[in-house]
Amino acid sequence: MGKLRLFAILCFISFLFAPLYASGSPEEKPADSHPPPIISEKPAEKTEPVIIKTKVEIKSAAAEPEIVPYKSNSVAVKAVEKSTVLFTERIRERFAMWLSRSGKYLELMKEILKNKNVPEDIVFLSLIESGFNPYAYSVARAAGPWQFISATAKRYGLVIDWWRDERRDPAKSTAAAADYLSDLYEMFGSWNLAMAAYNAGEGRILKALKRSKSDDYWSLLNTRHIKSETKNYVPRFIAASTIAANPEEFGFRNIEYHQPLNYDEVMVNGPIDLEVAAKCADSKIETIKELNPELRRWCTPPGMPVYMLRIPSGTKEIFQKNLAEIPENERFSVAAYTVKKGDTIEKIAKKSGLSVKAVLALNSMERVKPLQPGTGITLPPKEKFQPDREDRYDNRKASYKKSKKTKTVKTKKPRNKKVLLTALEKKKTVVND
Repeated sequence: MGKLRLFAILCFISFLFAPLYASGSPEEKPADSHPPPIISEKPAEKTEPVIIKTKVEIKSAAAEPEIVPYKSNSVAVKAVEKSTVLFTERIRERFAMWLSRSGKYLELMKEILKNKNVPEDIVFLSLIESGFNPYAYSVARAAGPWQFISATAKRYGLVIDWWRDERRDPAKSTAAAADYLSDLYEMFGSWNLAMAAYNAGEGRILKALKRSKSDDYWSLLNTRHIKSETKNYVPRFIAASTIAANPEEFGFRNIEYHQPLNYDEVMVNGPIDLEVAAKCADSKIETIKELNPELRRWCTPPGMPVYMLRIPSGTKEIFQKNLAEIPENERFSVAAYTVKKGDTIEKIAKKSGLSVKAVLALNSMERVKPLQPGTGITLPPKEKFQPDREDRYDNRKASYKKSKKTKTVKTKKPRNKKVLLTALEKKKTVVND
C-alpha cells in the first residue's frame, strides 16, 4: 500500500510541474540537423542611376533567423561563423554596399513574401544572391535580384522575351521566388532544405538526402553529395540576415540606406518610348528605366495593346495630361528599311549590327522567311538601341555555331578528297596489274 501511495504522490508532482518543462510551440517546425550564391559583386547591366539616399529604420530581428534555428548544432555554428567572417572582413565594403541598397527593396519584398505566407526573413536570400541588384547576371545566365534561370522563371510565370525580362523586376520576381520557395518547403518540410534546393535544384537535394539516408540539411555538409556552394548557401543566408538585422553589432555603422522604392503606375495604350514617358512625367529617362528594370529596350513592348508603366510617385496626373497632347505616331520610334534584291534576314541583321532574333522580334516574325524586294520592315533606332547581356550572349552563340559549321565543312572536304584519291589509285592499280 505504501508503494502505491508513493507512486500516486510522484505522479501528482510530475503533473503539477509539467508545464514548466514545456518549451516552444507545438506547431513550430523542427530545426534542420538557381545559379551559386555570390561572393563578389556581379557586373550590373548598367551603372545604377544616382539616387537620393536616406537613413531608414530596419526592424531589429532575433539574433538568429527564426526560420532556421541552428545554434544547437556545432557544424552549423562553425559554418555560420565562417560566412560571418566573409561578410564582415573579406568583402566588408561590398557587403556594406549591399546593405545600403537593401533599403530600396526590403519594404516592397517583405510585403510580397508576407502576402504569400513566406517568412519575411527569406528576403535576405536576395542579399546573398545578387546584393539586391536587379541587373545582376551570372555566368549560368541567371538574372535579377533572385537569380532565376530562364526555365524556372518561366515555370513560375515570369516573361522573358526580346522586349522584357521580368526576372529583373523586383516585385514580379519576388512573387515568383515566394511561390517557388513555398513549393520547395512543401516538398521538403524544411526551410533549410528548401533554400538548398533553390540553389542546387530539388532533384539534386532529393538525391543527396537519399544517398546520405538523412532528412537534414546540416548532415549533408560532411558529405560529397552536394557542392561546396550549396554547403555554404544556408550558412551565408543565416550570417547575412543576422548582420542585416543588427549591422552596428558587426561594425557596420552609419549605413546610408537607399530610399524605399516608391512609384505610381499608369496604363499606357500601345508602345511608348521611355524617353517620351520621361518627358510626360517631367522626369529623366534614367529614372523611368530604374523604375521599370524589366524593360530591355528603348520602349514598352509593341505587341502589347496596354502596358502598366511605373513612373515617379505623384506624377500620374501630369503624365496623363502630357501624354494626351502627343500624337500616337510620335510616341513610339523605329527605323524603316526597304528590302533590296538579294536581302535576307541574316544579311539585314548583320548590316545593322543586330541579331536575327532582334529583327524577327521587331517585325513580329516567328521564324526566318524569304523577303520580297520593296517590302518594308522595321529596325531599332540606332541612337536608342543598345545590346544587353542576353543580346551579346545570343550573338556569341550564333557566331560560335557559324564558326563550328564552317570548320566542320572544311574538315570534311579533305576526307572526301582523300577517299576519292584512294579509290582512283586502287582502280589504277587494278588496271596496271
